[in-house]
Amino acid sequence: MELLCMWIPVLGSLMFLEISWTRPIEQRIMPEDVKLAEVYLRSFYSLKQNDRNNQGATRRVRSVSAMEDKIREMQNFFGLEETGNLDSHTLDVMREPRCGVPDVDNFSFYPNRPKWKNHTITYMIAKYTPDMRREDVEKSLYLALKMWSNAAPLRFIEVNHGKADIVFTFARRMHGDFSPFDGPRGVLAHAFQPGEGLGGDVHFDEDETWTAGKQGYNLFVVAAHELGHSLGLTHSKDPSAIMYPSYKHSKTPQTLSIDDLLGIQMLYGKPKRKVETQPVAPKKCDPSFSFDAAAVLENEIIFFKSWHMWIRTTRPTYWNRLKEGHISTYLPDITSPIDAAYDIPAKGAAYIFTGHKYWVVQQLKTRSRAGSIYEYGFPSRVRQIDAAVHVSEYGKTMFFTGDFYYRYDENKKKMDPGFPRLIQTDWQGLQRGVDAAFKLHGSLFFLSGAKSYQYDYKQKRVVKIIAGNSWLGC
Repeated sequence: MELLCMWIPVLGSLMFLEISWTRPIEQRIMPEDVKLAEVYLRSFYSLKQNDRNNQGATRRVRSVSAMEDKIREMQNFFGLEETGNLDSHTLDVMREPRCGVPDVDNFSFYPNRPKWKNHTITYMIAKYTPDMRREDVEKSLYLALKMWSNAAPLRFIEVNHGKADIVFTFARRMHGDFSPFDGPRGVLAHAFQPGEGLGGDVHFDEDETWTAGKQGYNLFVVAAHELGHSLGLTHSKDPSAIMYPSYKHSKTPQTLSIDDLLGIQMLYGKPKRKVETQPVAPKKCDPSFSFDAAAVLENEIIFFKSWHMWIRTTRPTYWNRLKEGHISTYLPDITSPIDAAYDIPAKGAAYIFTGHKYWVVQQLKTRSRAGSIYEYGFPSRVRQIDAAVHVSEYGKTMFFTGDFYYRYDENKKKMDPGFPRLIQTDWQGLQRGVDAAFKLHGSLFFLSGAKSYQYDYKQKRVVKIIAGNSWLGC
């Protein structure tokens, strides 16, 4: 779990830092990329402003070293390869819409851990956005508040006049707190941690398009994150956490991760009523049930959905035997929902993907090692994998993302040329994207929506379609 720390929005104007790179890097870095990185690192990683009057070589070398150190710090936070260079993956992360709160501690403002002394906290909506109906704004903020009050002994009361602990407002550019917004994308919102005056307040950038759905930026998702800061939490490195700094509105319902729960309960304690610290298992026999990932390990098929997993043996004698549980029970290093997985029987290992990270697992309930998906050679635009499957006869692994798939040569350790290609062009019979895949008894099985497709990869055709959750005995 991330260390809980204090923050107040960065004060003052941002000035560009003169810098010269003293060692070769893999790609040409444009001046605008360097300026982007300087502003980003100064805003979120405490990169200090240089003395612009000192132009000596010693100062420039020192500046480069400080810049590289901050880039490594940022790369470490987001699970990227720590090169210290502005590679394409690093720049892509820097361009992602995100929260305006820094990712590192700022102890000069908050030497202690502030929190609300009174667990009954008042709030007020000072200004609404014209993007949404007032009732939709109120509902989104109510649900965000409820998420935190369900996890800790906190009570939120709305007030319409007078003074409130937390004030929500929508504003553009300069708006009176010395932390101007930057227009569309970039910083979406920021919040102040508990305290007097601005303490606890949440500001949303009105230059964004706010919604209650998937278009634009979902107000509930952003508000839930910012309220974590209002209550005293800092950013988390866990991509599944509400307190992860980059905006995400995934297919998985937004809930507090284990990291979020530990953080808020460290500050305020556990709720008086029992809280569900682990998400309830999805209803596997629902006709619309779909999977997130699947793989075979140790003669068992492992299916993943949200934070839950099911294990079914491949041995005929025990074919109907099914075990299930929370992901962390069987994979102690992984606390995020699984996006994709594949196995290589010859190595006795499964490769499990969450966001831009992957884990190599050789045995359940044991430690596993992690890596980055970019080690496979994916372009920076690929932020996560939807499904993967390995065909041992060819030594190839197929990765599916959106409408496309990549083919990776496990022996040469590189992507095959000519990829990505369209899924529907090469995998006839699959009607939409692939959610999960695995290989069993000489066939490939693709789980797409509520259906399971048995695919003969030698004949290159679908030979059977059944309900996906029939694998779970439904």
